[in-house]
Amino acid sequence: MGHTTLGRPARQFFWPGLSLVFACAAAFTVLAAASAQAREIVDMAGHKRQLPNTIHKVVAISPPGTYLLYAVAPDLLAGLNFPLWESEKKYTSPAYRKLPVIGGIAGQGRTINREALLAVRPDFILHWTWKEDAAENAFRKSMAGMPFPLVSVKIDDIFMYPSALRFVGDVTGRKERGEALAAYADKTLAEAKVFMAAIPDTEKARVYYAEGPDGLATERADSLHAELIPLAGGINVHPGTEFDHYGMEKITMEQLLLYNPDVILVKEKSFFARVYQDARWKNLKAVRERRVFLIPYEPFNWFDRPPSFMRILGIKWLLNLLHPERGKIDMIAETKAFYKLFLGAELSDSQAKEVLCR
Repeated sequence: MGHTTLGRPARQFFWPGLSLVFACAAAFTVLAAASAQAREIVDMAGHKRQLPNTIHKVVAISPPGTYLLYAVAPDLLAGLNFPLWESEKKYTSPAYRKLPVIGGIAGQGRTINREALLAVRPDFILHWTWKEDAAENAFRKSMAGMPFPLVSVKIDDIFMYPSALRFVGDVTGRKERGEALAAYADKTLAEAKVFMAAIPDTEKARVYYAEGPDGLATERADSLHAELIPLAGGINVHPGTEFDHYGMEKITMEQLLLYNPDVILVKEKSFFARVYQDARWKNLKAVRERRVFLIPYEPFNWFDRPPSFMRILGIKWLLNLLHPERGKIDMIAETKAFYKLFLGAELSDSQAKEVLCR
């Protein structure tokens, strides 16, 4: 589930096996935590967990969970999975940018930094659970010795975000905040369903999602990484069932020419900067009609990789792109309102235009 952005190495997000062994410091932490346990919760995977009555610090072991915590309870977030990119520093709080890096469950040999995690001593660890499979089961076994409760949040698809926001709000003691964010997500998703149902198949835009530095990697139609396309009244030109969690399936230019999409959504800024000058791409309808769009990515990606709550705003952005005559969405106003609610950031009109990649 990795990508490259602005020339940086890919971050791949999945669940390899992990072995964490904590010695004397862990035993001390367990004893200290035991005295503070005051309530039992059931997480979104159905597991019972003992948590302190008042939560002071939380970490997540993958970026989707970290982003979710940042939206609901930024003051409780106590660690990052990776050093921040410059885009992630924009429109986030100074405190967020100073958090220690604890690592995370990811590819390319990355693991949790045990010393950093012990130093943070969170009240619980939030685990983004996606699919129950062998990798997930192996991961849970490897975490069995952890001295901190592992709390699962499930976001199998974008329609689970309202439940996830409410759940995180509840377990962190930010119930009112979680409900406010969930209500926005509920309304947006309900409106998208109505909008999608009203569009005849003959009017749906055929969309290609261009990933990678050459734009020749993409996702199949049923992939989590491309689920906004049908929700916004589009048809993913690359059909079929995904092969694995990671996606980014390579295709040939010849295949893309056969697809000849109406719209191209671009992940990489470097590729977007040259797509209109690349002779190989000029024969595509979307390029000829200048319907190639860079996906907004500040402070977190609006569409994919890694998936985050920003996709709720991404639905409106894509609806407006694919069906401007039907959508009629004021994206400047929507962006400003969303950033204020979810990120606590006050944007000017010019800043909203900037994050919209206009």
